[in-house]
Amino acid sequence: MLSAALVGLTVALIVTETRRLFRGYKGIKPAELTHLMNAGGAVVVDLSPSADFEKGHIAGSRSAQASAFNAEHKLVANAKQSPVVLVCRSGNASETAAKTLKKAGFEKVFVLEGGIPAWQQAELPLVKGRN
Repeated sequence: MLSAALVGLTVALIVTETRRLFRGYKGIKPAELTHLMNAGGAVVVDLSPSADFEKGHIAGSRSAQASAFNAEHKLVANAKQSPVVLVCRSGNASETAAKTLKKAGFEKVFVLEGGIPAWQQAELPLVKGRN
């Protein structure tokens, strides 16, 4: 039984990592995001609901509703060659949007791993208000 459980766990790990390699976008940590933003040219899109965005968001990020976000959205329409970083509260909206952008031909698509909670855990500041 224990051997079967170990084999099952190993297979699950391999499948998860293989999917991560071939998903087309890259997950980044908060420190990597700050570096990318400081290098300039990164478009940071926060897909959190408006009320959550106003309670606290990454400085320089722009708010977009996840349900209305696509490759033609005004925040990213001219950013096919620029790094685009997608942020949300849980990671679900960001990953869905990242897949959409990659299918549309965006070259540098990133998702903040752990979303806003990871940003806060790294003790990085949030800005309140609309922008």
